[in-house]
Amino acid sequence: MKKIKLIFIILGLIALFACEEEEKGPVIGVFTTPSISSPSGGLSYVLTEATEDDVMATFTWSAADFGFQAATTYVVMMDFADNNFAKPFNLGNTTDLELSVLVGDVNNKLMTAGALADVADDFEVRIRATIHKDVDTLYSTGVTLTITPFEKIIIYPSLYVPGSYQDNWNPAWIEWDAANENTKIYSVKDDGKYEGYLYFPEAVAEYKLLKVPAWEEDNTIGDPDASGQSGTLQIGSWGGNNIKYEGTPGYYLVKADLNALTYSHTLTDWGLIGSAVPPYDWSVDENMTYDPLTDLWTITIDLVAGDIKFRANDAWDLNYGDDGGDGKLEPGGANIAVGEAGNYTITLNLSEAIYRYTVVKN
Repeated sequence: MKKIKLIFIILGLIALFACEEEEKGPVIGVFTTPSISSPSGGLSYVLTEATEDDVMATFTWSAADFGFQAATTYVVMMDFADNNFAKPFNLGNTTDLELSVLVGDVNNKLMTAGALADVADDFEVRIRATIHKDVDTLYSTGVTLTITPFEKIIIYPSLYVPGSYQDNWNPAWIEWDAANENTKIYSVKDDGKYEGYLYFPEAVAEYKLLKVPAWEEDNTIGDPDASGQSGTLQIGSWGGNNIKYEGTPGYYLVKADLNALTYSHTLTDWGLIGSAVPPYDWSVDENMTYDPLTDLWTITIDLVAGDIKFRANDAWDLNYGDDGGDGKLEPGGANIAVGEAGNYTITLNLSEAIYRYTVVKN
C-alpha cells in the first residue's frame, strides 16, 4: 500500500512541474489588423485603354501587429462587393505598407473575374497580412470602390507545356519548345488553377510546365518523383523530373493546381447529344471527329429543332453548354438551342482559354 501511495505522489509532482513548465511558455499579445488609409471607400474609377499604363490608385495601410516582431507579407485582395470575398483575386503583394496598381492590370483582373465592359460595378478591397502558415491570417476591413472597366482582349494567366509530344502532334512544331503558344493551359479565374486540352498522339509522352516561355530554373515546374507520375508538382530548381504520361493516345484535359501542387490528365472523346440529336431523347451521343492540325472537333449532322450540348466519354461528368448564348462554353452550362431542322456543321474549340463552338446550317 505504501508503494502505491508513493507512486501517486511521484505522478502528482510530475504533473505539477509540467503545468509550471507550460506556464513559462511564450505568450502572444492581442493581434491588430491592418487598416486601409487610402483610397477611401466610395470613390469611383472609369478605366480607359488610353490610360492603361497609368496608376489607377495607390493603396496604403497601417502595419499589422502579431504581438511580436516578424516579417509580414501583405496582399491587396479584391472581389465583387456583394460576394463576401468568396472568390477574391489579388491585385498584388508586398512587404511594404503601400502598393500602386496600374489601370491596365486592374482592368484585366476585373474582366477575368467576369466584370462587364463599360458597366460600373462595386468592388470591395481588403488587405491580407501573413507571417507564417501556423499563425492566424489578419484581414483589414474592406473598402468599396466603384469601377468601370473597358473592353479589351483578356490576357489570361497561362502555363507553357513543352514536351516530347509537340512535334508528333503537329509536324510544323518542334519538341520541347518552351515558347509554343499552341501548347498552353490557362487559369481563367486567375486563381492558381490551370487547365487546357493537349493532344498526346503516342502511348508515352513527357512534358514540363513553364511560367514563362523560356527555360528558367525558378519558373520550371515538374514532378519531384523520379517516376514522373506522382500527381504532385515541384516549382523551381528546374522542376525536378519530367511529368510522364503513359496510356491511350488521344486528347487530354490537363490540369495543374499551383496552390495544392497537384496535376492530372484525363482522356476525353467528345460527342454531341440532345433533343435535336438522333434519337432525340438525350440518351445517345453522336461522335465528333478531332483534327490535330486545326485542333478542332467537328461533326456534320441532320438535326431537328431542339437543344444540344457537348459531353465527353459518353457520360455527364464532363459536359459543356452555353449560359449566355454568346458562343462561349461553360462546364455544365445551359442547353444550346437549335431553331429549325436541317443539316448542320458544328465545331467544338477547346484550344483557347475560353472554350467556344459554332453551329452553322449548311
